[in-house]
Amino acid sequence: MTEAPTENEVKYSIDRTSLERDSIVEFFTGSGPGGQHRNRSRTAVRIKHEPSGIVVTATERRSQAQNLEAAFDRLIKRLTQLNIKPKKRRPTRPSRASRERRLTQKTKRAQTKRFRRRPSKDD
Repeated sequence: MTEAPTENEVKYSIDRTSLERDSIVEFFTGSGPGGQHRNRSRTAVRIKHEPSGIVVTATERRSQAQNLEAAFDRLIKRLTQLNIKPKKRRPTRPSRASRERRLTQKTKRAQTKRFRRRPSKDD
């Protein structure tokens, strides 16, 4: 049973050794332009991070090592976003003065719109 992380603890570790340990790295044939070298060699990389379930791929380069580095960079970026804890919202109420200012602005705006209308037959 895993415990929830404490306030200072990160949910997912983003150092390279733990990522390599917790991830499944898969190489596959990339598609698209690049000729025979790209279409016949297994240079594309797919990394699945087991604890979080995130899957990232890198297929843009013809080098397997460069694609591997790009995929790990993307994985670190995604995990960093998941580790960010949003600040707890403190509910606030508008002050009396701000409510009064808002009402006077609304009254002025309504009066301006009223003056723009076509006069009625009674006037």
